Amino acid sequence: MSSGGFGSQNGTGGGTYANGPFQSPIALHPTSQDYVVGQPGCPTIAQSKAPLISGTNPSRPHQPATEVSLYQNPSGSSLPIMPPGPLQPMPPSQPAPNNHRMPLSPPSQSASALPVSNSYYQHPPQPTSWQYGGQSHIGAPSKGIQPGPVPNPGASQVYSMATATPPSFHNASPSPGHAPITASANHVTMPAGAYPSQPGQMSKSDGTAYPPLPPGYQSMLGVPKPSPVHLPTQPYSSPSQQYQQPPVGPAQLSPSLAALSLQSQTPEALRVINLLQERNLLPPGPIPPPTPCLPQDLQKFNSNPEVFRCTLTSIPQTQSLLNKARLPLGLLLHPFKDLSQLPVVTSSTIVRCRSCRTYINPFVSFLDQRRWKCNLCYRVNDVPEEFMYNPVSRSYGEPHKRPEVQNATIEFIAPSEYMLRPPQPAVYLFVLDVSHNAVETGYIDVVCQSLLENLNSLPGDTRTKIGFITFDSMIHFYNLQEGLSQPQMLIVSDIEDIFLPTPDSLLVNLNECKELVQDLLKSLPQMFAKTMETQSALGPALQAAFKLMSPTGGRVSVFQTQLPTLGMGSLQSREDPNQRSSAKDVQHLSPATDFYKKLALDCSGQQVAVDLFVLSAQYCDLATLGCISRYSAGSVYFYPSYHNEHNPAQTERFQKDLKRYLTRKIGFEAVMRIRCTKGLSIHTFHGNFFVRSTDLLSLPNINPDAGFAVQMSIEENLLDMQVVSFQAALLYTSSKGERRIRVHTLCLPVVNSISDIFAGADVQAITGLLASMAVDRSVTASMTDARDAMTNAVIDSLTSYRNSVLAVQQPGLLAPACLRLFPLYILGLLKQKAFRTGTSTRLDDRVFAMCQLKCQPLTHLMHLVHPSLYRLDTLTDEGARNVNDHIIPQPGVLQLSVEKLVREGAFLMDSGSEFYLWVGRNCNPTFLRQVLGVQNYADVPLNMNQLPELDTVESTRTRAFIGWLREQRPLYSVLHIIREESPLKSIFMQNMIEDRTESALSYYEFLLHVQQQVSK
Repeated sequence: MSSGGFGSQNGTGGGTYANGPFQSPIALHPTSQDYVVGQPGCPTIAQSKAPLISGTNPSRPHQPATEVSLYQNPSGSSLPIMPPGPLQPMPPSQPAPNNHRMPLSPPSQSASALPVSNSYYQHPPQPTSWQYGGQSHIGAPSKGIQPGPVPNPGASQVYSMATATPPSFHNASPSPGHAPITASANHVTMPAGAYPSQPGQMSKSDGTAYPPLPPGYQSMLGVPKPSPVHLPTQPYSSPSQQYQQPPVGPAQLSPSLAALSLQSQTPEALRVINLLQERNLLPPGPIPPPTPCLPQDLQKFNSNPEVFRCTLTSIPQTQSLLNKARLPLGLLLHPFKDLSQLPVVTSSTIVRCRSCRTYINPFVSFLDQRRWKCNLCYRVNDVPEEFMYNPVSRSYGEPHKRPEVQNATIEFIAPSEYMLRPPQPAVYLFVLDVSHNAVETGYIDVVCQSLLENLNSLPGDTRTKIGFITFDSMIHFYNLQEGLSQPQMLIVSDIEDIFLPTPDSLLVNLNECKELVQDLLKSLPQMFAKTMETQSALGPALQAAFKLMSPTGGRVSVFQTQLPTLGMGSLQSREDPNQRSSAKDVQHLSPATDFYKKLALDCSGQQVAVDLFVLSAQYCDLATLGCISRYSAGSVYFYPSYHNEHNPAQTERFQKDLKRYLTRKIGFEAVMRIRCTKGLSIHTFHGNFFVRSTDLLSLPNINPDAGFAVQMSIEENLLDMQVVSFQAALLYTSSKGERRIRVHTLCLPVVNSISDIFAGADVQAITGLLASMAVDRSVTASMTDARDAMTNAVIDSLTSYRNSVLAVQQPGLLAPACLRLFPLYILGLLKQKAFRTGTSTRLDDRVFAMCQLKCQPLTHLMHLVHPSLYRLDTLTDEGARNVNDHIIPQPGVLQLSVEKLVREGAFLMDSGSEFYLWVGRNCNPTFLRQVLGVQNYADVPLNMNQLPELDTVESTRTRAFIGWLREQRPLYSVLHIIREESPLKSIFMQNMIEDRTESALSYYEFLLHVQQQVSK
């Protein structure tokens, strides 16, 4: 992929990095590839070949970026970057070649410099809508949504269809979820106050159901499932050589593609759905991601979509074709995910392309027994002698059967050339707020008790080190040197000039000093029990932590309960409580000072990551404090209104999260590089990290719960390619001191038909990418712009589908089956805490929701966008799963509308971080007794957070289902059991995203608005 023209993303200044022997494949001319066109029904591939044009873009000082669409190909500009850290992802013996990048000239707009960025704060103000290129926008201008009376659908031909096809779902159809943020300046611009210009225009409150529906839009039961389409494949033909070609590699695609034919029927993904007539679009269970249209011999090797997936499973040949589809192109990664099966290879020779440094993978081509062709830059490489031996089969002479060529996800134990210093030990530093406010919450007891219980489970080896710092208006260090009879507190009162009183005894070997550490944890809660110190010197405490950790690197865990008030980084409250439900633009989403960002960049350069736990009932300015984690590859954990006694639900969540945090796998001093086939280019990253160069992310820590996203563009036509590949390589040090490389490779077909592009759209991946983009837009431009752009993403994509794919124009709001949930997901985002307006939302709550959207893996992020609703009082074992010899019921997912609730039932809402069990006033008495353990509705406690363990079938079944849901996510989800008069009912109803509220449209009204714009 192109690596020229981009500099470091979040840096402040410094020299250019030489990141090992990485060379841009854009500078490499392709070898001859005489591909044959595949048959219709699967992606069609054009024959023509385009000359490769490359241009150099040398590093230059940072220049302010002018306005440019997030979906337009940016020209590269190098930014100032931080001094290089101690680690490089490639062997240092290789020279770093020149970087090359193709000059861009969009049709109607000059290319502008756009920095590679994961930052909320680095994009310049941009137009209201996102573009996919420099083309004119679809649609006519509009002055916003006027949410007046909803027309009677039955009176208009708009809601009639010649044929009403029942919705169907199967594994071959793309999963609903993500569509690009395509928005045009000519499209409707929606006012900041959600949809109505004045909240008072809507008199109905939370939970108002749909207006009367047309006959075709009524509930549809018993929807038949079509049988999946089975794509026949043929074995690959052998090249005209003595060596028998194994059945893998894109160079042998032609015969298999020729065997793939869907010409007798329209793919399920393109089945036309009138969203205004068919309402029951949610499948009963999890939505599978779309399967790329590849030969089975290739597809069986592809990367797990939970680890690595693309917004489009069919890649357009050209940027102009991508622009026409109005869909975003990007990748979503969960690179360090806990995997039940992970092949690990120990070898003195790791086979990589000599030009672009791609790791050998299942999608390379073996020309013969001694040569292989790279699937990213097409260079022909020699097969090393050692690679001829297969350690699995213990056979010689079959390199194509090696584990590296049989697994899209694999981990290497790296040899010495992948180290610039000995692997660092696991080092953990805990920084605790001990002010009066902190002591009042009681969190110190929980942290110390959890550490005592899990001290032996901290990831590490005999070299593991640990240390502690506490702070209020002063900084307290703890001497834990072996030989002391008890821990020794050392106080630094001069917070303007922080120093380490005894640098050699503040971080100690855990095994050698475990008793002193245990003594400190037992005594720490009482040491400050009677403190009256109310000040907080968080900034100086972080500076002390940086000084202490710089020599080794490691993880800093910071616990903070209030706004910092003293020393560097002190802050003042910026939140106006009267503006929490304002319909105007949200203020103060950007940081108040760059102190925490600069310190985070310093930490990143020394391989130190900072995780921030905020436990507070007061405003803490997460928009500013969060920078310390964002740019150091840390994580932010937020527990609003935390109190050990007054809020037991938060305490339970904090305890469970902390145990997971302390004991989960961790990688140190990591870097991640993302490569792609030449012609494709990465231009924006999303997540918590620091970008050293175009495609190299600095990750001082990597954890299994972190997700990332990247936006991509097509810089050079892919006319001579049938497939493209993407590879993410994560180089890290394990807690045991091993240098390891985890590699994920994804292969996707290239198509030249816009209908094939739509057929391969992954709606959940699209939604996840748009969510990250909208977070950036909210901060760099305005909340109104972000909301407008998300709405226009739906309008533009459905307009493109209507104009470019549909052969016969029909009335109604038409969408392909693969995008049937796109409007619903975007409406869910508009009503999510991060982006909602007109509903009271604390500023810290909003900022934390934005952090989650940027950093959560896609499977967890979708719960935040569209919660799942189940009925529990009618649970049965019919259709249940057997998981580890436990029977897990599988109730159907219900629409998020109050019309699905009945007072005789009990309904569970899974919103990701929390469960809400709503109990109707006339709930089945059997459910009350057998599951809740009460005799009648009035006996249900208002603050009930746990289900009693009753010896009944119903209790076992219900707890098994909720426990199974919890096991699928990394952090703990609290259960709230609520009655109709419970204070939490309003939160439950706010998640009913299909219903109208005083400040937002219902799903049906939103569809009417989209249809109005699409029909213009």
